[in-house]
Amino acid sequence: MRVLVVGGGGREHALVWKLAQSPRVSALFAAPGNAGMVEARCLPDVSAADAPALLRLVRDQRIELVVIGPEQPLADGLGDQLREAGVLVFGPGAAAAKLEASKSFARAFMQRHGIPHPRFACFSELPAALSHLRANPGPCVVKADGLAAGKGVVVCDDATAAEAALGEMMRARRFGAAGDVVLIEERLQGVEASYYAITDGTSVAPLAAAQDYKRALAGDRGENTGGMGAFAPTPVVSEAVEKRVLEEIVHPTIRGMREEGAPMTGVLYVGLMISAAGEPRVVEFNVRFGDPETQPLLFQMEGDLLPLLEDAARGELEAQPAVRATRAAVCVVLASEGYPRAYQTGKVISGIEAAESDPAAGAEGAAAVKVFHAGTQRRGGELLTAGGRVLGVTARGANIAEARARAYAAADCIHFEGRCLRRDIAAEVAGG
Repeated sequence: MRVLVVGGGGREHALVWKLAQSPRVSALFAAPGNAGMVEARCLPDVSAADAPALLRLVRDQRIELVVIGPEQPLADGLGDQLREAGVLVFGPGAAAAKLEASKSFARAFMQRHGIPHPRFACFSELPAALSHLRANPGPCVVKADGLAAGKGVVVCDDATAAEAALGEMMRARRFGAAGDVVLIEERLQGVEASYYAITDGTSVAPLAAAQDYKRALAGDRGENTGGMGAFAPTPVVSEAVEKRVLEEIVHPTIRGMREEGAPMTGVLYVGLMISAAGEPRVVEFNVRFGDPETQPLLFQMEGDLLPLLEDAARGELEAQPAVRATRAAVCVVLASEGYPRAYQTGKVISGIEAAESDPAAGAEGAAAVKVFHAGTQRRGGELLTAGGRVLGVTARGANIAEARARAYAAADCIHFEGRCLRRDIAAEVAGG
């Protein structure tokens, strides 16, 4: 099968890496791809946002399956346009992508279908939002309604912090049109987790749960980022919790979207808050693989990913039971200094080969460490930084502690000016 992965970040590199292992993949392309995707033929001149160019590429290269990685092309209807052209697509249409593209739509959908979620209020005018804060001055979460690359969420300890977040979103327009509507939500208590399930709009094939770290600094301090690291699986999603997530959230969501005429196909990514009593509530919905959760999720996954993606795209997915993971993986993101705000690019990267030469590779029969590229470019024979999140250093092991030790040992082999990382990824689970 000839497969195209749309996108060029760490998530797409992980998808390319996993799909390249399938014996059924005869040709693998990435548009635009990145400097590290040696497993595929990258087409850097074809943007993930350029639907006409992607359609030409699909036709010219006789692509049989398109896997759409980023959220923006899904929200813009790329999946719809490809399907109208007769192409097999893994990823939802624009109507279903509203589960991620509009947080207010998602919350209203959860209300209609009895899906557990926090209390919330929506505002399109700053004075009304400020009045709400004065009436409800406690801890809260302020969210831009639209897509903001994972950065449009501010967890606030008090009304002063919430007022500042509202000012950035609604007055300073930090996130542009994504902040035209802002949500103020109840601040949930518990442990966050990300649950993934592949679906064809009717049947569900659960993958696994992961846990990521959104804040820029160790100890969950600093601003929200697109993600500074992740691990999979997460013990907070026990078998009992997973059963509730499937029964109370995943299946009602798939059923509800189908009933509303916008079937959710592709992968449903549920951002969860798990209370101390094991009660799951939805923090957010995403309609694509997460970044950086996909890196450890796929690195620890056994078996062929292609049949799941193809069957979901064809509408022929067979319902499958949840399967507990038998190994673990940890991803540590190396970022540019200043991220998620202003940062410099063009810094020389060294040490990746040393990072991937973990001696445990022979014992496992496969690489124990993989460095997934997120924001890199090649120029004049050198590998350079080209983004806020630069690399996702990912390692696997028999358990989280083993995988974590490998990931940090590998991360410390890699150098570039201004390199930033969190030192506490998976520490609370590994006992470190």
